[in-house]
Amino acid sequence: MIEPVISARDLVVSFDGVPALEGFSLDVEPGSIVALVGPSGCGKTTALRCIAGFQSVASGTISIRGRLVNGGGEMVEPEKRRVGMVFQEFALFPHISVGENVGYGVRGADRVRRVSMTLRLVGLDGYENRFPHELSGGEQQRVALARALAPEPDVVLLDEPFSNLDAPKREEMRRELRRIIHATGVTAVFVTHDQAEALAIADVVAVMRSGTIVQTGPPDEVYGAPRTPWVASVLGDAVVLPATVRDGVALTPLGPVATSIDDGVAVDVMVRPEWVLPSASPDGRAKVVDREFYGHDQRVEVRLDGGRTVDALVSGRIPLRVGDRVDVALTDAIVFPRDGGPSTT
Repeated sequence: MIEPVISARDLVVSFDGVPALEGFSLDVEPGSIVALVGPSGCGKTTALRCIAGFQSVASGTISIRGRLVNGGGEMVEPEKRRVGMVFQEFALFPHISVGENVGYGVRGADRVRRVSMTLRLVGLDGYENRFPHELSGGEQQRVALARALAPEPDVVLLDEPFSNLDAPKREEMRRELRRIIHATGVTAVFVTHDQAEALAIADVVAVMRSGTIVQTGPPDEVYGAPRTPWVASVLGDAVVLPATVRDGVALTPLGPVATSIDDGVAVDVMVRPEWVLPSASPDGRAKVVDREFYGHDQRVEVRLDGGRTVDALVSGRIPLRVGDRVDVALTDAIVFPRDGGPSTT
């Protein structure tokens, strides 16, 4: 069994009597990237601050590399946890050079070598003598990451690391962050409200709600097999269709969906836009009422004859226009018992 680098158990934190974490537990394996994702106020940043040592816990424990750092009467200072931190605002020192920023937490005779090596790793070779105000937002983010990595920590924590970057830079830095973290072999936990970032970067996604983790697993597993409709909505667009099972089938406005749930049970059928397939048909039972063309794909809103509207995400090469009549088929769906029992696909 692999011993986790980070092990958090049953963390409880409150602010002015309002719970921020309630029974938060998480294990992070060596070399993995874990994304904490969920709505604002669910406790993501509080959990990160507890791991970093900036926030104490009312109860529960945190261990890093098997060493207790929080709980049980222990509160190890942040600088003694071997944890690097990348802040939302980058938090670079404006009055010192890039090299001095990166080397700020590095001690020893090889300081210059480690600064140079880390800057090369993040694509900023030769930037040692520049100052933060001379850099773009993306370059400042790379410096912040280099500063966190240069002391060779056991763990790197990132709090909304791309929130101050424009869209093209965010996409670039997603790819770079994953490459850099895996190249160093360091273990990383990052907080984001952006489901696309979580799915693109993380090896493991942990979905949070009301101070605790409600589902964790590889991105494709959590996205494709969410435990609840709520988890499905956090990780991407989803429409929930109420239905009742009859003869092993949940009857929805989009058509029948086979299920192993017992007959007579009220269910919710969750469908993602990419699982909805419209096709042009003069006698179709739906009509295209809106369309957004992105080039490689397109989002099409269709209204069923019964009045229900759903979105479909399909290839941009499919010739669809507003006003077209279409038939609609489902390529996939997940059926959830409304009483909260296990889902089926």
